[in-house]
Amino acid sequence: MRSRWVILSWALALGAGLPLLGVWLAGKPVAAYLEFPPTTQVVAHEPFSWPVFIGLAVVIAGMLAPFVMCMRRASSLAAGSTADPNHAARLALRERCASLGRFPWWGWLALFWTMGWWFLAWTRFEWMHPLQAHTFAPLWLGYIVLVNGMTCRRTGHCMLLHRPRYFLSLFPLSAAFWWFFEYLNRFVQNWHYAGGGELTEWEYLVRATLPFATVLPTVLGTAECLTASPRCSAGLDRFVTIEFKNRMTWGWVLLISSAIGLVGLGLWPDYLFSLVWVAPLLLITSLQLIRDEPTIFSETVYGDWRTLSTAALAALICGCFWEMWNFYSLARWEYAVPFVQGFKLFEMPLLGYAGYLPFGLECLAVADLCLSRKFSGGVAYYRAVEGATDLAQRKPTVAER
Repeated sequence: MRSRWVILSWALALGAGLPLLGVWLAGKPVAAYLEFPPTTQVVAHEPFSWPVFIGLAVVIAGMLAPFVMCMRRASSLAAGSTADPNHAARLALRERCASLGRFPWWGWLALFWTMGWWFLAWTRFEWMHPLQAHTFAPLWLGYIVLVNGMTCRRTGHCMLLHRPRYFLSLFPLSAAFWWFFEYLNRFVQNWHYAGGGELTEWEYLVRATLPFATVLPTVLGTAECLTASPRCSAGLDRFVTIEFKNRMTWGWVLLISSAIGLVGLGLWPDYLFSLVWVAPLLLITSLQLIRDEPTIFSETVYGDWRTLSTAALAALICGCFWEMWNFYSLARWEYAVPFVQGFKLFEMPLLGYAGYLPFGLECLAVADLCLSRKFSGGVAYYRAVEGATDLAQRKPTVAER
Protein backbone atom coordinates (compact mmCIF):
# COMPACT_ATOMS: atom_id res chain seq x y z
CA MET A 1 0.00 0.00 0.00
CA ARG A 2 2.82 2.40 0.89
CA SER A 3 4.46 1.78 -2.49
CA ARG A 4 1.20 2.68 -4.25
CA TRP A 5 0.99 6.01 -2.44
CA VAL A 6 4.63 6.75 -3.28
CA ILE A 7 3.90 6.09 -6.96
CA LEU A 8 0.74 8.19 -6.87
CA SER A 9 2.48 11.08 -5.09
CA TRP A 10 5.35 11.18 -7.55
CA ALA A 11 3.01 10.89 -10.53
CA LEU A 12 0.94 13.84 -9.29
CA ALA A 13 3.99 15.94 -8.44
CA LEU A 14 5.66 15.38 -11.80
CA GLY A 15 2.42 15.71 -13.74
CA ALA A 16 1.58 19.00 -12.06
CA GLY A 17 5.03 20.54 -11.87
CA LEU A 18 6.72 19.69 -15.17
CA PRO A 19 4.25 21.51 -17.48
CA LEU A 20 4.63 24.62 -15.30
CA LEU A 21 8.39 24.28 -15.67
CA GLY A 22 7.90 24.29 -19.44
CA VAL A 23 5.79 27.45 -19.22
CA TRP A 24 8.47 29.13 -17.10
CA LEU A 25 11.24 28.09 -19.52
CA ALA A 26 9.20 29.53 -22.40
CA GLY A 27 9.00 32.87 -20.59
CA LYS A 28 5.22 32.81 -20.41
CA PRO A 29 3.18 34.13 -17.44
CA VAL A 30 2.65 31.19 -15.09
CA ALA A 31 -0.30 32.86 -13.36
CA ALA A 32 -2.42 32.67 -16.52
CA TYR A 33 -2.22 28.86 -16.41
CA LEU A 34 -3.38 28.72 -12.80
CA GLU A 35 -6.44 30.90 -13.28
CA PHE A 36 -9.64 29.49 -11.77
CA PRO A 37 -12.12 29.29 -13.34
CA PRO A 38 -10.04 29.26 -16.53
CA THR A 39 -11.08 32.08 -18.85
CA THR A 40 -7.89 33.40 -20.46
CA GLN A 41 -6.92 32.09 -23.90
CA VAL A 42 -3.14 31.62 -23.71
CA VAL A 43 -2.59 29.22 -26.63
CA ALA A 44 -2.99 30.30 -30.27
CA HIS A 45 -3.68 27.11 -32.20
CA GLU A 46 -2.29 26.16 -35.60
CA PRO A 47 -4.81 25.87 -38.47
CA PHE A 48 -5.90 22.64 -40.11
CA SER A 49 -3.11 20.84 -41.98
CA TRP A 50 -3.69 18.08 -44.51
CA PRO A 51 -0.18 16.55 -44.16
CA VAL A 52 -0.52 16.34 -40.38
CA PHE A 53 -4.08 15.00 -40.60
CA ILE A 54 -3.11 12.29 -43.10
CA GLY A 55 0.07 11.43 -41.20
CA LEU A 56 -1.75 11.02 -37.90
CA ALA A 57 -4.53 9.03 -39.57
CA VAL A 58 -1.96 6.61 -41.04
CA VAL A 59 -0.19 6.22 -37.68
CA ILE A 60 -3.47 5.57 -35.84
CA ALA A 61 -4.66 3.10 -38.48
CA GLY A 62 -1.30 1.32 -38.42
CA MET A 63 -1.43 0.90 -34.64
CA LEU A 64 -5.00 -0.40 -34.63
CA ALA A 65 -4.74 -2.67 -37.69
CA PRO A 66 -3.00 -5.63 -35.96
CA PHE A 67 -5.65 -5.72 -33.22
CA VAL A 68 -8.54 -5.50 -35.67
CA MET A 69 -7.05 -8.16 -37.96
CA CYS A 70 -6.42 -10.50 -35.02
CA MET A 71 -9.99 -10.14 -33.77
CA ARG A 72 -11.49 -10.58 -37.25
CA ARG A 73 -9.39 -13.68 -37.88
CA ALA A 74 -10.37 -15.17 -34.53
CA SER A 75 -14.05 -14.40 -35.15
CA SER A 76 -13.90 -15.98 -38.61
CA LEU A 77 -12.29 -19.15 -37.29
CA ALA A 78 -14.74 -19.29 -34.41
CA ALA A 79 -17.88 -19.04 -36.53
CA GLY A 80 -19.62 -22.37 -35.99
CA SER A 81 -16.42 -24.15 -34.97
CA THR A 82 -16.49 -26.25 -31.80
CA ALA A 83 -12.69 -26.45 -32.03
CA ASP A 84 -12.44 -22.78 -31.19
CA PRO A 85 -10.73 -22.37 -27.77
CA ASN A 86 -13.38 -19.86 -26.70
CA HIS A 87 -16.33 -21.93 -27.89
CA ALA A 88 -16.90 -23.47 -24.46
CA ALA A 89 -16.75 -20.04 -22.84
CA ARG A 90 -19.39 -18.67 -25.19
CA LEU A 91 -21.67 -21.66 -24.69
CA ALA A 92 -21.32 -21.47 -20.92
CA LEU A 93 -22.03 -17.75 -20.98
CA ARG A 94 -25.07 -18.26 -23.21
CA GLU A 95 -26.45 -20.93 -20.89
CA ARG A 96 -25.79 -18.72 -17.86
CA CYS A 97 -27.62 -15.79 -19.47
CA ALA A 98 -30.60 -18.03 -20.21
CA SER A 99 -30.70 -19.28 -16.62
CA LEU A 100 -30.49 -15.84 -15.03
CA GLY A 101 -33.87 -14.74 -16.29
CA ARG A 102 -34.97 -11.28 -17.27
CA PHE A 103 -33.25 -7.94 -17.30
CA PRO A 104 -33.33 -6.56 -13.70
CA TRP A 105 -36.15 -4.17 -12.86
CA TRP A 106 -33.70 -1.49 -11.77
CA GLY A 107 -32.02 -1.79 -15.16
CA TRP A 108 -35.31 -0.93 -16.86
CA LEU A 109 -35.73 1.97 -14.47
CA ALA A 110 -32.24 3.20 -15.39
CA LEU A 111 -33.07 2.90 -19.09
CA PHE A 112 -36.19 5.06 -18.80
CA TRP A 113 -34.33 7.50 -16.51
CA THR A 114 -31.53 7.85 -19.09
CA MET A 115 -33.93 8.31 -22.00
CA GLY A 116 -35.84 10.94 -20.02
CA TRP A 117 -32.76 12.98 -19.16
CA TRP A 118 -31.50 12.64 -22.74
CA PHE A 119 -34.76 14.15 -23.93
CA LEU A 120 -34.53 16.97 -21.38
CA ALA A 121 -30.88 17.67 -22.24
CA TRP A 122 -31.68 18.20 -25.91
CA THR A 123 -34.89 20.21 -25.47
CA ARG A 124 -35.53 23.66 -24.05
CA PHE A 125 -38.69 23.72 -21.93
CA GLU A 126 -39.26 26.91 -20.00
CA TRP A 127 -39.98 25.02 -16.76
CA MET A 128 -36.67 23.18 -17.20
CA HIS A 129 -34.59 26.35 -17.47
CA PRO A 130 -33.18 26.30 -13.87
CA LEU A 131 -31.93 22.73 -14.40
CA GLN A 132 -31.06 22.90 -18.10
CA ALA A 133 -27.32 23.30 -17.49
CA HIS A 134 -27.24 20.39 -15.02
CA THR A 135 -28.39 17.45 -17.15
CA PHE A 136 -24.97 15.80 -17.56
CA ALA A 137 -24.65 14.11 -14.16
CA PRO A 138 -28.16 12.58 -13.94
CA LEU A 139 -27.91 11.41 -17.55
CA TRP A 140 -24.67 9.57 -16.89
CA LEU A 141 -25.82 8.19 -13.57
CA GLY A 142 -28.59 6.50 -15.51
CA TYR A 143 -26.07 5.12 -18.00
CA ILE A 144 -23.88 3.77 -15.18
CA VAL A 145 -26.77 1.89 -13.58
CA LEU A 146 -27.91 0.68 -17.01
CA VAL A 147 -24.57 -0.92 -17.95
CA ASN A 148 -24.41 -2.55 -14.53
CA GLY A 149 -27.85 -3.98 -15.23
CA MET A 150 -26.64 -5.32 -18.58
CA THR A 151 -23.66 -6.96 -16.88
CA CYS A 152 -25.90 -8.44 -14.19
CA ARG A 153 -28.24 -9.83 -16.87
CA ARG A 154 -25.37 -11.60 -18.65
CA THR A 155 -23.30 -12.80 -15.69
CA GLY A 156 -25.40 -12.56 -12.54
CA HIS A 157 -22.89 -10.14 -11.02
CA CYS A 158 -22.00 -6.45 -11.28
CA MET A 159 -19.93 -4.03 -9.27
CA LEU A 160 -23.02 -2.02 -8.29
CA LEU A 161 -24.52 -4.97 -6.37
CA HIS A 162 -21.55 -7.14 -5.48
CA ARG A 163 -18.76 -4.63 -4.96
CA PRO A 164 -20.60 -1.57 -3.64
CA ARG A 165 -17.62 -0.16 -1.71
CA TYR A 166 -15.44 -0.33 -4.80
CA PHE A 167 -18.25 1.07 -6.94
CA LEU A 168 -18.88 4.05 -4.64
CA SER A 169 -15.14 4.70 -4.25
CA LEU A 170 -14.89 5.24 -8.00
CA PHE A 171 -16.93 8.45 -7.83
CA PRO A 172 -14.62 10.61 -5.65
CA LEU A 173 -11.58 9.08 -7.34
CA SER A 174 -13.09 9.94 -10.72
CA ALA A 175 -13.62 13.58 -9.74
CA ALA A 176 -9.96 13.98 -8.73
CA PHE A 177 -8.86 11.99 -11.80
CA TRP A 178 -10.63 14.25 -14.29
CA TRP A 179 -9.63 17.45 -12.49
CA PHE A 180 -6.05 16.40 -13.23
CA PHE A 181 -6.86 16.27 -16.95
CA GLU A 182 -8.53 19.65 -16.67
CA TYR A 183 -5.25 20.92 -15.23
CA LEU A 184 -3.22 19.45 -18.11
CA ASN A 185 -5.66 20.99 -20.56
CA ARG A 186 -4.63 24.44 -19.29
CA PHE A 187 -1.35 24.01 -21.14
CA VAL A 188 -2.82 22.94 -24.50
CA GLN A 189 -6.35 24.37 -24.26
CA ASN A 190 -7.87 21.75 -26.54
CA TRP A 191 -11.33 22.06 -25.01
CA HIS A 192 -13.37 24.64 -23.15
CA TYR A 193 -16.86 24.82 -21.68
CA ALA A 194 -19.74 26.95 -22.93
CA GLY A 195 -23.35 27.55 -22.00
CA GLY A 196 -22.85 27.53 -18.26
CA GLY A 197 -22.96 31.29 -17.76
CA GLU A 198 -20.76 33.32 -15.44
CA LEU A 199 -19.76 31.31 -12.38
CA THR A 200 -17.89 32.04 -9.18
CA GLU A 201 -15.00 29.83 -8.12
CA TRP A 202 -17.19 27.73 -5.80
CA GLU A 203 -20.03 27.45 -8.31
CA TYR A 204 -17.60 26.29 -10.98
CA LEU A 205 -15.98 23.80 -8.60
CA VAL A 206 -19.27 22.20 -7.55
CA ARG A 207 -20.91 22.21 -10.98
CA ALA A 208 -17.84 20.66 -12.59
CA THR A 209 -17.00 18.12 -9.89
CA LEU A 210 -20.38 16.37 -10.01
CA PRO A 211 -20.12 15.43 -13.72
CA PHE A 212 -16.41 14.62 -13.37
CA ALA A 213 -17.31 12.07 -10.68
CA THR A 214 -19.11 9.91 -13.26
CA VAL A 215 -16.13 9.30 -15.59
CA LEU A 216 -14.49 6.26 -13.96
CA PRO A 217 -17.75 4.47 -13.04
CA THR A 218 -18.87 4.97 -16.64
CA VAL A 219 -15.73 3.62 -18.32
CA LEU A 220 -15.05 0.77 -15.90
CA GLY A 221 -18.71 -0.22 -15.80
CA THR A 222 -18.74 -0.39 -19.59
CA ALA A 223 -15.50 -2.40 -19.57
CA GLU A 224 -17.02 -4.87 -17.12
CA CYS A 225 -20.03 -5.21 -19.39
CA LEU A 226 -17.82 -5.84 -22.43
CA THR A 227 -15.90 -8.61 -20.70
CA ALA A 228 -19.15 -10.54 -20.55
CA SER A 229 -18.97 -10.82 -24.34
CA PRO A 230 -15.96 -12.91 -25.49
CA ARG A 231 -16.33 -11.58 -29.04
CA CYS A 232 -15.17 -8.13 -27.88
CA SER A 233 -11.66 -9.47 -27.28
CA ALA A 234 -11.61 -12.52 -29.54
CA GLY A 235 -8.09 -13.70 -30.33
CA LEU A 236 -6.39 -11.23 -28.01
CA ASP A 237 -5.69 -13.85 -25.34
CA ARG A 238 -2.78 -15.05 -27.51
CA PHE A 239 -1.55 -11.86 -29.10
CA VAL A 240 1.88 -10.18 -29.12
CA THR A 241 3.94 -10.79 -25.99
CA ILE A 242 5.66 -7.85 -24.27
CA GLU A 243 8.11 -8.43 -21.46
CA PHE A 244 10.15 -5.76 -19.68
CA LYS A 245 13.20 -7.92 -18.96
CA ASN A 246 15.05 -5.09 -17.24
CA ARG A 247 12.21 -3.36 -15.43
CA MET A 248 14.38 -0.71 -13.79
CA THR A 249 15.98 0.38 -17.08
CA TRP A 250 12.68 0.49 -18.94
CA GLY A 251 11.10 2.34 -16.05
CA TRP A 252 13.69 5.11 -16.16
CA VAL A 253 13.48 5.33 -19.96
CA LEU A 254 9.70 5.78 -19.81
CA LEU A 255 9.94 8.18 -16.87
CA ILE A 256 12.49 10.43 -18.57
CA SER A 257 10.53 10.34 -21.84
CA SER A 258 7.25 11.27 -20.17
CA ALA A 259 8.97 13.97 -18.09
CA ILE A 260 10.45 15.57 -21.22
CA GLY A 261 7.04 15.38 -22.89
CA LEU A 262 5.31 17.07 -19.95
CA VAL A 263 7.85 19.89 -19.95
CA GLY A 264 7.24 20.15 -23.69
CA LEU A 265 3.52 20.75 -23.10
CA GLY A 266 4.39 24.18 -21.73
CA LEU A 267 6.90 24.88 -24.51
CA TRP A 268 5.23 23.53 -27.65
CA PRO A 269 1.54 22.83 -26.84
CA ASP A 270 0.40 22.63 -30.46
CA TYR A 271 2.93 19.93 -31.30
CA LEU A 272 2.73 17.80 -28.16
CA PHE A 273 -0.97 18.15 -27.28
CA SER A 274 -1.57 14.41 -27.70
CA LEU A 275 0.70 13.75 -24.72
CA VAL A 276 -2.14 14.91 -22.47
CA TRP A 277 -3.67 11.46 -23.10
CA VAL A 278 -0.44 9.45 -22.96
CA ALA A 279 1.94 11.04 -20.45
CA PRO A 280 -0.07 10.23 -17.27
CA LEU A 281 -0.18 6.54 -18.24
CA LEU A 282 3.57 6.56 -18.96
CA LEU A 283 4.25 8.22 -15.61
CA ILE A 284 2.30 5.63 -13.64
CA THR A 285 3.72 2.69 -15.60
CA SER A 286 7.32 3.92 -15.37
CA LEU A 287 7.11 4.45 -11.62
CA GLN A 288 5.56 1.00 -11.16
CA LEU A 289 8.41 -0.56 -13.16
CA ILE A 290 11.04 1.30 -11.14
CA ARG A 291 9.51 0.10 -7.87
CA ASP A 292 9.01 -3.41 -9.27
CA GLU A 293 5.23 -3.25 -8.95
CA PRO A 294 2.77 -4.92 -11.37
CA THR A 295 1.37 -2.75 -14.17
CA ILE A 296 -1.74 -3.00 -16.30
CA PHE A 297 0.56 -4.42 -19.01
CA SER A 298 1.69 -7.37 -16.87
CA GLU A 299 -0.65 -9.81 -18.62
CA THR A 300 0.96 -9.07 -22.01
CA VAL A 301 3.97 -11.16 -20.97
CA TYR A 302 1.67 -14.12 -21.80
CA GLY A 303 0.25 -12.40 -24.87
CA ASP A 304 -3.02 -11.60 -23.08
CA TRP A 305 -4.37 -8.20 -24.19
CA ARG A 306 -8.03 -8.77 -23.37
CA THR A 307 -8.23 -6.57 -20.28
CA LEU A 308 -6.41 -3.73 -22.06
CA SER A 309 -8.49 -4.01 -25.22
CA THR A 310 -11.81 -4.01 -23.37
CA ALA A 311 -10.77 -0.96 -21.32
CA ALA A 312 -9.75 0.93 -24.47
CA LEU A 313 -12.91 -0.10 -26.32
CA ALA A 314 -15.05 0.85 -23.32
CA ALA A 315 -13.57 4.35 -23.27
CA LEU A 316 -14.20 4.72 -27.01
CA ILE A 317 -17.83 3.64 -26.61
CA CYS A 318 -18.29 6.05 -23.71
CA GLY A 319 -16.57 8.75 -25.74
CA CYS A 320 -19.09 8.37 -28.53
CA PHE A 321 -21.94 8.77 -26.05
CA TRP A 322 -20.18 11.70 -24.35
CA GLU A 323 -19.80 13.54 -27.63
CA MET A 324 -23.29 12.71 -28.88
CA TRP A 325 -25.09 13.77 -25.70
CA ASN A 326 -22.91 16.86 -25.43
CA PHE A 327 -23.77 18.08 -28.94
CA TYR A 328 -27.24 19.54 -28.26
CA SER A 329 -26.87 20.15 -24.52
CA LEU A 330 -26.97 23.69 -23.17
CA ALA A 331 -23.86 23.38 -20.98
CA ARG A 332 -21.37 21.69 -23.28
CA TRP A 333 -17.72 21.56 -24.21
CA GLU A 334 -16.17 22.65 -27.50
CA TYR A 335 -12.82 21.77 -29.05
CA ALA A 336 -9.87 23.66 -30.48
CA VAL A 337 -7.35 21.05 -31.63
CA PRO A 338 -4.38 22.17 -33.76
CA PHE A 339 -3.82 20.72 -37.24
CA VAL A 340 -6.80 18.28 -37.17
CA GLN A 341 -9.78 20.48 -36.31
CA GLY A 342 -11.59 19.60 -39.55
CA PHE A 343 -13.92 16.63 -40.16
CA LYS A 344 -15.81 16.71 -36.89
CA LEU A 345 -18.18 14.07 -35.57
CA PHE A 346 -20.39 16.06 -33.21
CA GLU A 347 -18.03 18.60 -31.57
CA MET A 348 -15.00 16.31 -31.58
CA PRO A 349 -12.56 16.28 -34.54
CA LEU A 350 -12.66 12.80 -36.07
CA LEU A 351 -9.07 11.86 -35.20
CA GLY A 352 -9.64 13.02 -31.64
CA TYR A 353 -11.64 9.87 -30.91
CA ALA A 354 -8.35 7.96 -30.96
CA GLY A 355 -7.49 9.71 -27.70
CA TYR A 356 -10.20 7.74 -25.93
CA LEU A 357 -8.23 4.51 -26.42
CA PRO A 358 -5.25 5.39 -24.18
CA PHE A 359 -7.67 7.19 -21.89
CA GLY A 360 -9.35 3.85 -21.20
CA LEU A 361 -5.98 2.42 -20.18
CA GLU A 362 -5.44 5.37 -17.86
CA CYS A 363 -8.80 4.72 -16.22
CA LEU A 364 -7.71 1.13 -15.66
CA ALA A 365 -4.26 2.15 -14.37
CA VAL A 366 -5.64 4.67 -11.88
CA ALA A 367 -8.26 2.23 -10.58
CA ASP A 368 -5.55 -0.43 -10.22
CA LEU A 369 -3.25 1.98 -8.42
CA CYS A 370 -5.74 3.57 -6.04
CA LEU A 371 -8.27 0.77 -5.50
CA SER A 372 -8.26 -2.99 -5.43
CA ARG A 373 -9.67 -3.85 -8.85
CA LYS A 374 -11.20 -7.17 -9.83
CA PHE A 375 -14.14 -7.06 -12.20
CA SER A 376 -16.96 -9.06 -10.61
CA GLY A 377 -18.88 -11.20 -13.06
CA GLY A 378 -16.95 -9.79 -16.01
CA VAL A 379 -13.26 -10.60 -16.22
CA ALA A 380 -13.43 -12.91 -13.20
CA TYR A 381 -16.27 -15.02 -14.58
CA TYR A 382 -14.97 -15.06 -18.16
CA ARG A 383 -11.50 -16.13 -17.01
CA ALA A 384 -13.01 -18.88 -14.85
CA VAL A 385 -15.08 -20.26 -17.72
CA GLU A 386 -12.22 -20.02 -20.17
CA GLY A 387 -9.95 -21.67 -17.64
CA ALA A 388 -11.86 -24.92 -18.22
CA THR A 389 -10.49 -24.97 -21.76
CA ASP A 390 -7.30 -23.27 -22.89
CA LEU A 391 -6.15 -21.32 -19.85
CA ALA A 392 -5.59 -24.49 -17.87
CA GLN A 393 -2.69 -25.26 -20.18
CA ARG A 394 -0.73 -22.02 -19.78
CA LYS A 395 0.49 -19.71 -17.05
CA PRO A 396 -2.16 -17.79 -15.11
CA THR A 397 -2.64 -14.10 -15.84
CA VAL A 398 -2.33 -11.32 -13.32
CA ALA A 399 -6.13 -11.09 -13.11
CA GLU A 400 -6.38 -14.79 -12.32
CA ARG A 401 -3.70 -14.66 -9.65
